[in-house]
Amino acid sequence: MESQARRAVFVDRDGVICRNRDDHVKSWEEFVFLPGVLSGLARLARLDLDIIIITNQSIINRLMVPVEAVEGIHARMVRAIEEAGGRIDRVMTCPHRPEDHCTCRKPQPGLLLAAAEESGLALSHSYVIGDAESDMLAGQAVGCWPYLVLTGRGWRQLIRCWLHGLRDFAVVPDLGMAVNSIVRRENGRGQHLNGGSVRRPATAGEKR
Repeated sequence: MESQARRAVFVDRDGVICRNRDDHVKSWEEFVFLPGVLSGLARLARLDLDIIIITNQSIINRLMVPVEAVEGIHARMVRAIEEAGGRIDRVMTCPHRPEDHCTCRKPQPGLLLAAAEESGLALSHSYVIGDAESDMLAGQAVGCWPYLVLTGRGWRQLIRCWLHGLRDFAVVPDLGMAVNSIVRRENGRGQHLNGGSVRRPATAGEKR
């Protein structure tokens, strides 16, 4: 039964975990955790969910930084999260530029589909946390429950979503509040399943 399969929380990186930079995060010195992220990820780690970071990093194919540098940033990020009591089960990166027309760059859901195939995840009972329309679209394409955080590009992207008629997602101030919502949903999940339905998060235009 799919609802009993392994599930995940897919988390965007820039603007959700670390501060967004117009000139991109090119080194560990430029990587700055957003307030409350480490404690939020520590709470998330207590749930029986895989925690997977999915991030577009076109700076690789733009030859701004080598792939080894991006991998080094991610290794130090994961280590800092673990030292704060959290965990990251996997980091998945799309290195392509928009003009490469790949299937893994969000809003395409390729990274989520690859994770599901390789780890046996039930995407329709998983979550996505991001700060952009592209995160919402990628999550919705495979049936995940999406949360738009208002850190990073969130406010501008929220308006963009509304202008494009995209409303089937929850809006929260930051990653910590997304985690709080997921924890509440997971604590009540058994009751919802026994009742025959699992409710989606409230959409951006509804009361939550």
